[in-house]
Amino acid sequence: MVRFRCVPFYDLSTDELYDMLRLRAEVFVVEQDCVYQDLDNKDKRSYHLLCYDAENDLIAYTRLVPKGISYPNHPSIGRVVTSDKVRRKGIGKTIMKKSIEEIERLFGQSEIKISAQCYLDKFYREMGFVPKGEEYLEDGIPHVGMVYSKG
Repeated sequence: MVRFRCVPFYDLSTDELYDMLRLRAEVFVVEQDCVYQDLDNKDKRSYHLLCYDAENDLIAYTRLVPKGISYPNHPSIGRVVTSDKVRRKGIGKTIMKKSIEEIERLFGQSEIKISAQCYLDKFYREMGFVPKGEEYLEDGIPHVGMVYSKG
């Protein structure tokens, strides 16, 4: 059983902020060995979708970015991360489905743009995202732009 909480930055508790930054650093910086500027001034203008397990541990997270911040005409889902303890158990798909629902609820828009790590191409295609444009390097990792459109 998982529990979601979706809040703007200023409604995050200190513990929630710590947990989300810890999980992001654990996966993106340590596990993926990627030195990059995680705190990019988008967090304060975004919503944060936190996914907790029955023990109240943060097991997955996404950042829901309004249009005009990452992309001029599209809201975006970013910083998609799952804890290694729940990988390959469907939590990634669960939080992405919830992220799409929340973007539609918050921003009233069904077309969503993401910058996806190329090795996750199949995962995002299964979620309904379609590649747009050429592959590019972001923080030394191959990425591709993808767009989700409901119908």
